[in-house]
Amino acid sequence: MNPSSSSFLFTLTIIFCSLHSLGFANRLIQQTCKNCSKTDPNISYNFCVASLESNHRSQHAKNLEELGLISIKITRHNVSDTNAHINDLLEKNKSLDPFMKECLDDCLEVYSDTISTFREAIRDYKAKRYSDCNVKLSSIIDASTTCEDGFKQKNNGVVSPLTKRNKDTFQLSAIALSIVNMLINSDL
Repeated sequence: MNPSSSSFLFTLTIIFCSLHSLGFANRLIQQTCKNCSKTDPNISYNFCVASLESNHRSQHAKNLEELGLISIKITRHNVSDTNAHINDLLEKNKSLDPFMKECLDDCLEVYSDTISTFREAIRDYKAKRYSDCNVKLSSIIDASTTCEDGFKQKNNGVVSPLTKRNKDTFQLSAIALSIVNMLINSDL
C-alpha cells in the first residue's frame, strides 16, 4: 500500500471514529432527556436536548456520569449569568420602583448564595456523594422559584424581568437533579 493510501485510510478511520463517538453522545443525550422528561413533568425534552447539546463537551460524553457533571456546569453558568444580569439591572436602573428594586435585591442575594452551593454540589458529585449533591441542586431549584415568587407578592402589576431566566434555571436544575437521581438509583 502506498503512503497516500494509508494516510487516506487513517484519515477515514479517524473520521469514522469521531462520527461514531458523536452518534453515541447524541443517543446518550436523547435517551437521558427522554428519561428526565418522563420522570419530571417540569422538564421539556426539547429544552433538555438543546441545553445539553449547547455545550461542546457533551458531544464527547461517554456515560451518564460525565453528562451529569456537564449538566451541573451548564446550570452553574446559567446562574452566574443571571446573577450578573441582575447586577446590571440594578446598576443601570437607579430609579427603579421600590418594590422592583427590593425584588431584584432579593433575587441577587438568592442567586449569589447559589454560586457557592454549586462548588459544594460539584465537589459532592465528583466524590460520588450523589445524595448530598441532590440536596444542593434542590436548593438551587428553590432559588429560582423564590426569586420569581417575590415579584408576585404584591398584586401591583410589577412584572418580573427575570421570568425566562428563572424558568431556565429551574429546568436546568431539574435536569441536573434528574440525572443525579438516575445515578443514585443505578447505585442501588
